[in-house]
Amino acid sequence: MKIYKSLLFTLLAIFSANQLSAHALWIETNTIGKAGQQHEIKIFYGEYVNNEKEKIEKWYSDVKEFTLWLTAPGKEKVKLNTVAKDDYFSANFTPEKDGVYFITVAHEAKDLGGTTKYEFSSVATVAVGKSNAVDLNSVSNSLKVSTADAKVYKANAPVQLKAVLNGKPLANKHVSVFSPEGWGKEFTTDANGVINFSPIWPGRYVVEASNFVKNGGEHNGKEYKAEWQGATSSFEVVK
Repeated sequence: MKIYKSLLFTLLAIFSANQLSAHALWIETNTIGKAGQQHEIKIFYGEYVNNEKEKIEKWYSDVKEFTLWLTAPGKEKVKLNTVAKDDYFSANFTPEKDGVYFITVAHEAKDLGGTTKYEFSSVATVAVGKSNAVDLNSVSNSLKVSTADAKVYKANAPVQLKAVLNGKPLANKHVSVFSPEGWGKEFTTDANGVINFSPIWPGRYVVEASNFVKNGGEHNGKEYKAEWQGATSSFEVVK
């Protein structure tokens, strides 16, 4: 009986960890902004490919306690106030001048998933004016992924994505792309952490990069044996 219970507990822990790793935190906002005009932001948690947006009370651990940051061109990042809704948090800011603005979050969950420590992060870019080149060095998140340019893309036209880990390209790693039609595909980054693909459907796409390492330690008084990081971004596609 003890062996059966131990095996059952292990299987449940594995199942729980697998279910958790499928969830992500992502930011939705219009890619194009205007100086002097208020810009709205929404933060979700769930599985985008399944159109699953979790109610806030069901978010894993203390993920809902995340901090949202804004980095304006030439300025240090500042904290943005967030307001809890039903299944997302909302925030806003008003761009003051032209340039690319970064909205970011990186939250290490308080609780472990089995013996794994989890970090959820996301980056959103807003282009104001003609400048739209994305410089991921402007983002302090350890793991990050984004389009090469902050712009609205067209269906059946190339999109370039880049993933970075600890300041270096996330080379030869899987990056998942999810469409608003429930389609998802895994791509492998090249030596520069880059992937290229052409979206078919219009709508918002969510990109997710992850990094898993066996690295033990202690987190909030509990021992962990591995670390998982998940990073997302999203972009818009029109016909």
